Amino acid sequence: MNSLYLASQSPRRRELLTQIGVQYQMVSVDVPEQREACESPSDYVCRLALQKARAGFQALQSRRLCSSEELAKAVVLGADTLGVLGDEVFEKPLDHNHARQMLRQLSGASHQILSAVALVSGERHALRLVTTQVNFRELSDEEIDAYWASGEPCDKAGAYGIQGLGAVFVKSIEGSYSGVVGLPLTETAELLKDFCVPVWQAQD
Repeated sequence: MNSLYLASQSPRRRELLTQIGVQYQMVSVDVPEQREACESPSDYVCRLALQKARAGFQALQSRRLCSSEELAKAVVLGADTLGVLGDEVFEKPLDHNHARQMLRQLSGASHQILSAVALVSGERHALRLVTTQVNFRELSDEEIDAYWASGEPCDKAGAYGIQGLGAVFVKSIEGSYSGVVGLPLTETAELLKDFCVPVWQAQD
């Protein structure tokens, strides 16, 4: 049985892994989230997920966070999520005005959430990308401002959290709910199985 390390500070991803009984340890990474010129949204989100997983594995090596025996059984998970409307990418809002702009664009429209998950172990890696369509109802400016004041949108791709107060904006989705939250669980569990990391473990 291999040991999993999560290269993410996202509380949503931690909660989702715990939800399916995956035991893991945290590893801190710093990967710049800057889209390259002419890079498609799908290429961008996949690159970030894989870079985070690779950076996590390198951190285990360089910082000597585990023994050589533990490193041989270490698997690092990296993930990234972003929203797409037309050709525009929606990441985390920079401020109130940016969040208001994004939510106005999403209002009454359908957009896509791209969620990529990558696993790295030694020289081996695997990657999955999940696309979900999210359909919003019409939003008023008063709702948008009140939502920002709640504090929830600050660290969310697309400036909303479907698992929280932002759920009232969503008419329907087509695809992976957990992918919209930040980690597509079906695909993640399949990858973990391939890397001999079990789900449904009893939590310590």
